Amino acid sequence: MPKIVDHDERRAEVLSAARRVIVRDGIDAATTRAIAKEAGYSNGVLAHYFADKDEILLSALSQSHQRIRERLTRKVEGVTGLAALRELLLDNLPLDAERTQESRLEVSFWSRSLASDRLAEVQRAEADELRGAVRELLGQARAAGEVRADGSLDDLAEHLLALVDGLSLHLLLYPGRLTRVDLERLMLQALDRL
Repeated sequence: MPKIVDHDERRAEVLSAARRVIVRDGIDAATTRAIAKEAGYSNGVLAHYFADKDEILLSALSQSHQRIRERLTRKVEGVTGLAALRELLLDNLPLDAERTQESRLEVSFWSRSLASDRLAEVQRAEADELRGAVRELLGQARAAGEVRADGSLDDLAEHLLALVDGLSLHLLLYPGRLTRVDLERLMLQALDRL
């Protein structure tokens, strides 16, 4: 009797393996051979589920973004304005092991996105979605009188997102210089100044 295979589960296992390889060894080390080995499968199994390496990488990134979206949705349920903005921004910082892995994964894709239009499109769409959410929450906070800062909401959103990216990158690159506590403190200070 042939073995029954759960194709969704197997695909998820391959994507988890891809994320582990990228986070641990870097995106250049995420070859189909390395991903297959990490997942405990042959290259042929990967070829059955994905057209090529880029599809695996894109799917791994998209799956990570979906998990982040779901976590954020739970965190901000019933919360609006500045409180929701605080949750969203803090959740995008590498303040624990899970978010550190997510940040490492995201940063690993940045340089590759510069050379891949397909990957750049995904990155830009995700960044636009995050920027839209930040801008929306800033608007809610301003309407509720929680934000005193004048100026363009677009500019404020860019400033906050640049701070998220910069702080995240600094923690990953210079772990002796900043701690997770520092990141949270700096982000909260920026929000307090609004």
